[in-house]
Amino acid sequence: MQPKVRDGRRRGGRPKIDTPSPVDVHVGSRVRLRRTLLGMSQEKLGNAIGLTFQQVQKYERGANRIGASRLFDLSRVLDVPVAFFFEEMAAGGSERHAAPVGTSTESHDSDPMAKRETLELVRAYYRIPDATLRRRLFDLAKAMANYSSSVSK
Repeated sequence: MQPKVRDGRRRGGRPKIDTPSPVDVHVGSRVRLRRTLLGMSQEKLGNAIGLTFQQVQKYERGANRIGASRLFDLSRVLDVPVAFFFEEMAAGGSERHAAPVGTSTESHDSDPMAKRETLELVRAYYRIPDATLRRRLFDLAKAMANYSSSVSK
C-alpha cells in the first residue's frame, strides 16, 4: 500500500505524507515507554532536550520524525542506548514498509506496554528496595500466569 501524499511540497522538497511512518510511530512509542517508566513528564523531557512538551507529544505519536542528533539526546536523557528505540522492529524492508512486530493486527490499545496499569506496576516493582524480594515477586507473578494459562486450557 502506497502512502497518501498531499499535492504540496514541504520546504525540503519532500512530499507531505498523510500518515506517519510505522518506524516513526514505533520509535515514538519507545520514547513514551521509557519516559513513562522513568516517571518523567513530557514537559521535563522537553526541557532536558530543548523542546516544548507539544513537540515531545508529536515525537511520541510519530507525527514528527526524530532526527539522529535528537535521538542521541533522547538516549542520553532517558539513559538507554540508541538501539533501544528500534528494538522489537520487524526485520527487512525499507523504512516505509518496516513495521513494529505485531502492528499489522494489534492496535495501540491492545499493547500491554502502552497501558497505564503496566507502567504503574513496573514503577512499583522497582520501588521495592530489596532485590531478593523483587525477584520473589517476579517468580510469583510468573508462576501465577503459568497456572492461570494451564487452568484455562
